[in-house]
Amino acid sequence: MLRGRDRQRVAVDAVLDRARSGRAGVLVLRGEAGSGKTSLLRAARRAAADFTPGSRLTLLCVDDAHRLDLGWLLDALPELEDEPVAVLIASEEPVADLPTAEVEPLDHATSVRVLRDLVPGLPAELADDVARTAGGNPLALVELVRSLTSAQLGGVEPPPWVLPPGGALRARLRARLRALTPGARRALALALVDDEVDVDALVRVPALAVADVQEAGALMDPRPVVRATLLAELPLADRCAAHAALAEALPDGPRRTWHEAVLAPGARDAQADRLATAAAAARVRGDFASAARDHGRAAALTTEADTRARRLLSAAADHWRRGLPHRSRAVLREVAPLSDHAEVRALADLVRGGVEVGAGPPDVAARRLVRAAGELLDRDRGLAVTALGFAGEAAAVAGDHVLHDEVARLAAAWRRPDELPAARLALDHLIGTAASYAGRHGDAAPALRSVVDLAERLPGATAKIWGGHAAYVLGDAGRAHALADRGVGAARESGLVALVPWALGHRALTALMVDGHEAALTAAFEGVHAATATGQHNAVADHLMILALLAALRGDADTALHRIDTAADQVRRLGLGRSGTVGAWASACVDLVRDRPADALRRMRGATVRGVHEGIKALASPDIVEAAVRSGRPDTADRALHRYEAWARSTGATSRLAVSHRCRALVSAGAEAEEHFSEAVRLHHAAGTALELAKTELFYATRLRRGRKPRRARELLHDAVQHFEHYEADHWAERARAELRATGEPVEPAGDRGAELTPQQRQIARLVAEGATNREVAARLFLSRRTVEHHLRNIFTRLDIRSRVELVKFLD
Repeated sequence: MLRGRDRQRVAVDAVLDRARSGRAGVLVLRGEAGSGKTSLLRAARRAAADFTPGSRLTLLCVDDAHRLDLGWLLDALPELEDEPVAVLIASEEPVADLPTAEVEPLDHATSVRVLRDLVPGLPAELADDVARTAGGNPLALVELVRSLTSAQLGGVEPPPWVLPPGGALRARLRARLRALTPGARRALALALVDDEVDVDALVRVPALAVADVQEAGALMDPRPVVRATLLAELPLADRCAAHAALAEALPDGPRRTWHEAVLAPGARDAQADRLATAAAAARVRGDFASAARDHGRAAALTTEADTRARRLLSAAADHWRRGLPHRSRAVLREVAPLSDHAEVRALADLVRGGVEVGAGPPDVAARRLVRAAGELLDRDRGLAVTALGFAGEAAAVAGDHVLHDEVARLAAAWRRPDELPAARLALDHLIGTAASYAGRHGDAAPALRSVVDLAERLPGATAKIWGGHAAYVLGDAGRAHALADRGVGAARESGLVALVPWALGHRALTALMVDGHEAALTAAFEGVHAATATGQHNAVADHLMILALLAALRGDADTALHRIDTAADQVRRLGLGRSGTVGAWASACVDLVRDRPADALRRMRGATVRGVHEGIKALASPDIVEAAVRSGRPDTADRALHRYEAWARSTGATSRLAVSHRCRALVSAGAEAEEHFSEAVRLHHAAGTALELAKTELFYATRLRRGRKPRRARELLHDAVQHFEHYEADHWAERARAELRATGEPVEPAGDRGAELTPQQRQIARLVAEGATNREVAARLFLSRRTVEHHLRNIFTRLDIRSRVELVKFLD
């Protein structure tokens, strides 16, 4: 999907349609060099050529208008008002007061697709890096990918970070640089040699005129590729003069040290040591951007290769922590040639494994992290245990329980009576989750309780996240949700941007545990956008599948399938067993909604291509029981229920026990079934899980109606309809209304339910009011366009309005 491009094409089509109707239309397509303006002009010429011969349409296209004097055209436009003339102007600058459509950059996903079309088989990691370097500029994508060397394609060297010398974009930047006045070039040089120098800082420099700063500001693009390219084009004398000026002007500190060092002759290890010390201090205070910068600069000034490698590794780790995995990968490629020391290789594996958990094959990440843990055990036990803990997380992402068991056995072998609390938490989490996945709930409980207790006392995002997960497995909903919330807060407050999507995933799942669908939806939306921003594509898939499951549980089949399809390629390509199992569960729920229970059973049996996450499969057991009962497969229902009952009893969680009784009722008959249904209803009320209560009431009422007890069935169904409507579970609400009609009670169709919008409708209304198209709303909320259109019609009906303009006024 070309985010924003549809709006521009619609605007161009509107100009052509206006001209075809006999009235002049004009539009300026404004965007940077290489943004695709010329392509839009070509598309307009093709569209105009397809008009019926004799329509007398005249199309005037003006490219690179910022280089031309358009006075003659602007003077002529009023005279063309009643003529079939379309004027399209492409420019890098505004053109008078003419209607303008901004040509926006491509989004990341589209950029990656463009690269794969240009170079089929381009490694995913390299495509991701090049797309981020190009910053959404289509021509930059083309020029960068065509400049790739065999070493870069093979992953031996870092991807390009500047535009190729022979490219058109670099030539344009070169020309603009050479056209600057000497004062403007001095101002630009100061900004290019130090990322923290901006226009506001330059204005305060006495030697620079405001006009020079303003002229330079036109070239101060924030994208790293533009800055790096301009710096490469800047004459050496200008760079040295800028370093000298900053070395004199800046106060003592790492920035001044760096600029002094650049100008110093000979070895500069003393300055490197000072920068490394500053980087370590920045890391302690959670300023990972400064830590990455200063570790990288220290490495550049370091003479001894092994020390340089270690400083590069520190920079790579800091880039990962701040949510820039592509920068981390680029730095890691510089490390391998510098040192063959075992500890350096292990540290590289640790950082690389951490990156791959979020954006690579998780099974590869797990084995890399296990290898790092083993190598570091006798050197740095804390780091070794951390590596092992994340190896377990990677194995869980893969849904590879054989590998997870191997990691857990290592954890059990390593664990000591005098273990430090943080290490004990990580090891116990591995031991407890492995036992739980294997169905040994009695063995799992002590280790998991230890994790929860330690997480309450220990600081740090990782401790809270693992503690919340342990409480979730134990069925302690309150502590699970509280720890998950604290995990999100700790990740954000400590600057650990890389951990935020992971923490939000746990917040979404713990909210779902207590029927907090709106909170789960909010957390999953935050998570998918945070994961996208930080290049953690595996976490994107996790959150998309959670969003799909939330839709499927409400009976919204189209939305669920749309979200599953959006994540399917990533799940399949990298073997994301956990995401795949959630997706299979969501798909099975869709099959049940569409009355295909046999398909739902098959879906869960072959959950993913590479792995099935047993914990997720356990959560899906109630739906497996329902599918088996409806398919006439009592043996399958009994097996699934036996596993779920054992887990529910071991945790003692009221919400899980309620669902367990509902399932037992489904496989029972007569008085026994009614007894289990009644107990399930009681426990749902105690747990406060209203959506699951409504489903239990529906199933119970259906059984009662068939047993000729319509009065009690109607009581349950009225309550169920109210709960389903509250959760926007339209499919389930309609099923409950159909059951009411079957009891002999006349039921009116679903009504307006008042002017109040549902949470999802509020989201859609807000985005539409901000000017988003239906396609853009669908992309933002991971909905199908048809679903957005359906919701928008309902929004207009509820608010008694007829247009988007009225919606904007209503929401003001």
